Amino acid sequence: MLRSELEHAIRAATEIISNDAVIIIGSQSILGSWTENELPREATMSEEVDVCPLEDDDAQSLATELDAAIGEMSDFHATHGFYVQGVGRQTAVLPLGWTTRLVPVSNDNTNGRTGLCLEPHDLCAAKLIAGREKDHRFVGALLARGFVDAAVIAQRLTSVANDETRRDRALNWIDGFTKP
Repeated sequence: MLRSELEHAIRAATEIISNDAVIIIGSQSILGSWTENELPREATMSEEVDVCPLEDDDAQSLATELDAAIGEMSDFHATHGFYVQGVGRQTAVLPLGWTTRLVPVSNDNTNGRTGLCLEPHDLCAAKLIAGREKDHRFVGALLARGFVDAAVIAQRLTSVANDETRRDRALNWIDGFTKP
């Protein structure tokens, strides 16, 4: 994915739900901090932008609206080669304080609308909590090239309280990168 595609997704999502800002909660939030030219290929491979409305009802009506309009297999997806997955805040298990570290993306290409992207260490913590092979490849590539610090990720993981089993598994994985 390209940074310009992330910006397009922000613009489209905010227009559809008539809101000035959304949270970018998935892997492509990394493009809020670096461009595709700076990042390793493993970090920009997804064609999906996980977008969380700032405020949604219990039924996640706005997230569902995003899926219907610009989601997978939509005309938007066919036209642009990427799509928006509407998600709720519960989709990712995130470290305490993550909302205070969001990275804003707002420029001419977003029509002044804002995508609040996860800070890279928070994103990596969430990816390790998810614990899929693709998440390990994503975090491993960022660690190997010095984009994130293993000790910071480990510290963030310790603040995840609502899923101790997956947190401990993530801490064991990252431990290999924190030892000399």
